Parts: sequence; C-alpha cells; structure tokens
Amino acid sequence: MGTLVLVRHGQSLWNKQNLFTGWVDVPLSPQGINEALEAGERLKNMAFDIVYTSVQIRAIETAMLLLSKNITEHTPIMIHEDENDKMTDWTKIYNEDVKVNMLPVYTNWHLNERYYGDLQGKNKAQTATEYGEEKVHEWRRSFDTPPPHGESLKDTSERTIPFFKEVIVSQLEEGKTILVSAHGNSLRSIIMEIEHLSKEEVTTLELPTGAPICYTFKEGKFIKNENS
Repeated sequence: MGTLVLVRHGQSLWNKQNLFTGWVDVPLSPQGINEALEAGERLKNMAFDIVYTSVQIRAIETAMLLLSKNITEHTPIMIHEDENDKMTDWTKIYNEDVKVNMLPVYTNWHLNERYYGDLQGKNKAQTATEYGEEKVHEWRRSFDTPPPHGESLKDTSERTIPFFKEVIVSQLEEGKTILVSAHGNSLRSIIMEIEHLSKEEVTTLELPTGAPICYTFKEGKFIKNENS
C-alpha cells in the first residue's frame, strides 16, 4: 500500500499580483512561504520516501519549506540527474549512514505548470476585460481549449500523465510514500486521471495554494483521504 500527497505550491509573487505565470520562474510570496510551512506542520509526522517537484522555483521552495517541519530523521537532498557531469559527480555522498537517512528530491519538467503562451505576465482581470470573462475562463479551466500559443489542460496532461504512470505510480506500487509539489494545472491533470473526472467535471476543479491532498494507493486504486 502506497501513499501519495499532492500539493500545489504556495502563493507566488505573481499569484499575489494576479498575473498569468505559466513557465515564468517566480518565487513564493511571504504568504506562500507561510502556506508551505503550514502544510509542513500538517504533514510533519509523515515519513516520505521520495519527493518529486517541477523544475520551477515556487514548487521546489514549497517542498523544501514543507519538509523543514518534518520530524523524521530523513534529510531532503536534491538529486541532480541529467545535468553536467560535475554536478552529478561532485554531489555524491560517501557516508553510508547518511545515505540511509536521505530523502531524495527529484525535479522534472513534466510536472511544470501549464504553458500560458501569450498570456504569461499579463494581468488576469485586464485579460478578462480584453477578451471577455467567458473566453478567459475557458482558457483557464476547460480541458482542450488552449490560450493563444499556449497549452490546454489536455496538452499538459499529455506530458504529466505518462510521467505520473511510469515513474510515480511504479513507486507507489512498491509501497512508497511520495510527495509531489507542483502546480494548479499539472496537478489538475493528474487528479483528473486519479479520480476519473470528465472534461466537464474538471472545469470546476479548484486547487488552493499550499493545501495538501492525500491518497492511499491500494491494489491499483487511489482512495482519497477526505480529511485532506
């Protein structure tokens, strides 16, 4: 039996300013830092085996701040794979006792936020005035309508779901406890898969920043913890 915890990053500086962020790499706001720490307080007793985040700083910050509250003996350590040889070689650990107590943290671009194309950096309210609230809502919440030159949720799911199934689910099948720190839309696509939501149902799915969602994985099925 495995355990999966999904958490959308805490409020970013551009969330605070009501700007479309997408792949622009923006850090957490003070409120976002507090949200990540509060999530960590809720999960402080959970012994994670592995952590996955997007490559974007707001997701990495959220994971590390959350884990700073954890009372287990495991130390979160960034694993640098597929980078230059020096980063791979010079970050090796040669103390076996330390290796036993490490919590590996992997970043992967497949978990990145949806690419918002021409909307990135634009104010959401002003964009709604320019294009109409209905059109902007469709771009933000529909399954298969992308913003101009950006990704739809369908496009996003075509990179998140294969990664989720091949990497994360395979670890859950081994009984691992996994934390995934990512973004509103990359997580919406994963939850759509997990909970078998329709294209219509996913339009109403809202994920608050910094709020963990917990699932038990048993016999190939996900069971949501209703307290999460």
